[in-house]
Amino acid sequence: MSAAPERREEILATAAEVFAAQGYRATTVRRIADEAGMLAGSLYYHFDSKESMLDEILSGFLDDLWARYDAVLAAGLGPRETVEALVTESFREIDRHHAAVAIYQKESKHLRNQPRFAYLVESQVRFEKAWLGTLERGVAERAFRADLDVRLTYRFLRDTVWVAASWYRPGGQHSPEEIARQYLSMVLEGITLRE
Repeated sequence: MSAAPERREEILATAAEVFAAQGYRATTVRRIADEAGMLAGSLYYHFDSKESMLDEILSGFLDDLWARYDAVLAAGLGPRETVEALVTESFREIDRHHAAVAIYQKESKHLRNQPRFAYLVESQVRFEKAWLGTLERGVAERAFRADLDVRLTYRFLRDTVWVAASWYRPGGQHSPEEIARQYLSMVLEGITLRE
């Protein structure tokens, strides 16, 4: 029985890769089983459905993301440092949960309407609140420009960071921290030469 939890994690990792590559709806249980090197019926020993696999993949990613975001938000950092830490943690999550991030980006709009995945809506609300709150605090404390449109800035930061999952490859040339530093330099300092 001790191998079962490890095997379950291997199957989830395989399912995540297949869902990310093919899309959730286009993926069959047979395809996941083939990729995992087992019979389709054997998959049901570990999971009752492909929806259960997807649920576990997404909830695991979001639980990990929120544990790290909550630690940043509770650290008492200034607004700029909070943005820097949130961006860095986001890239670390893209590195740790690359397939889950890709699935989330492709599937969350469709899944949000299903009761089982209601936590996706709740997470999005929390995400927006954390980022907007930090940006608003930065404007109020004069860490950020007074004319900053915080909602537009939030959308820009969110999209700029999370779209990286489409090109980033774990174990590649740049670490998540290095990519975060480069992104933060461009976002916070701009790309023009200062004299």
